[in-house]
Amino acid sequence: MNGTRINADNADLFKSASSAFIRVLFSPVNIGPLVVLRVAFGLLMFASMVRFMARGWVTELYVLPQFHFTYAAFGWIRPLPPSGMWLIFIILAVLGLTIAAGFLTRFSLIGFFLLFTYVELIDKSYYLNHYYFVSLFSFLLIFLPLGAAWSVDGRLGWVPQRQTVPVWMVWLARAQLGLVYFFAGVAKINADWLLAAQPLTIWLHARTGTPFLGVLFDQPWFPYFMSWAGMLFDLTIPFWLSWRKTRLVAYLAVIVFHGLTGLLFNIGMFPWIMIACTLVFFDWQIEVNEVVESRWERPSPWLRTLLTLFFLVQLLLPLRHWLYPGNVNWTEEGFRFAWRVMLVEKTGQVTFFVRDPASGAEWLVLPSDYLTLQQEKQMSFQPDMIVQFAHFLAEQHSQPVEVRAEAYVSWNGRPSRLLLDPTVNLAAEPFSQVPKNYILPN
Repeated sequence: MNGTRINADNADLFKSASSAFIRVLFSPVNIGPLVVLRVAFGLLMFASMVRFMARGWVTELYVLPQFHFTYAAFGWIRPLPPSGMWLIFIILAVLGLTIAAGFLTRFSLIGFFLLFTYVELIDKSYYLNHYYFVSLFSFLLIFLPLGAAWSVDGRLGWVPQRQTVPVWMVWLARAQLGLVYFFAGVAKINADWLLAAQPLTIWLHARTGTPFLGVLFDQPWFPYFMSWAGMLFDLTIPFWLSWRKTRLVAYLAVIVFHGLTGLLFNIGMFPWIMIACTLVFFDWQIEVNEVVESRWERPSPWLRTLLTLFFLVQLLLPLRHWLYPGNVNWTEEGFRFAWRVMLVEKTGQVTFFVRDPASGAEWLVLPSDYLTLQQEKQMSFQPDMIVQFAHFLAEQHSQPVEVRAEAYVSWNGRPSRLLLDPTVNLAAEPFSQVPKNYILPN
């Protein structure tokens, strides 16, 4: 009887806790965080697209290359003609402004997500963590009422204006940012980062001429300090931002951390994107004429299913490298889409040998004859891209040929060594997600 009573008490306690959590989850909060996020995200995307076009990258990355490294299952995606690619980036810039202004907000977000993701799927040579983040974030924002306050949509009466939203809507955006930070921190828990301070030692020694800070970069302890600080920052900053008492200090740390990495390292817009988007952690208060009551506004069943799958995939993808043998930083199996930020300094050199089995003739092929410098650099240390290029070379011949690669790679200061088995005919290797036995141990 006592056991039954304890079990019943535990069940009641769990039910009570669950009810309290649900009440909090659906309680109304000011829509201000979503409005600030909309403006910050839209303006930053506008600036990013203008920067991309001004630097000539549309032509350099999507017009000039004669071959593109497409993603698995997306081999059908191809770049448009030059005028089409330029038009896409112009539209993306305009959509950044319409998102910021709250003009046709949901339509603008859908258009931005589709066009931006299309561009990123053209060539994995240009994969960057913050490009992946922008695709994910723009998709998530589609389902939030970003245009319901301080927007052109609201002013014109196209959407009901509202002053509050349920808590879960704000926390969806915060959760997405928290996942990026947390998994970036988990990835830094490795021997190279914590015990050898690599690759920060390499990068900081190359920047000893930096005004004011350069004198520190030659100190043997400083890369270790930066490595451990970076790991702890990524692991904990979502929690410090979530706690009202530490939020302001945490955000100042965000500015300092990302500002410093942005100035020291060539990592594009990532620091500024994180500085802008983490503004959503603040409880911004704005005044509008509330029309919609949001106290018990629940997502529809299909939206709950979609969002559950959306976050479940993001929880699993960063862990998939455990399914492969070897060090993921060497093999690259499970490296992309896993928030493995700034973990490796890699250089490689690869030469291809094409052999006609009918005649026995063999000749050397240099990747530079077909690829841009950026494509060649990225391919030289990524096995799946080397195999993809081997297939491309084989397709250039009317008769069946064999393609082998001699790829030497150095990473995080280690001596250069063979990445792939040079005796394997890569043109006969399939594209799949199973472990690759032709990748040599590091």
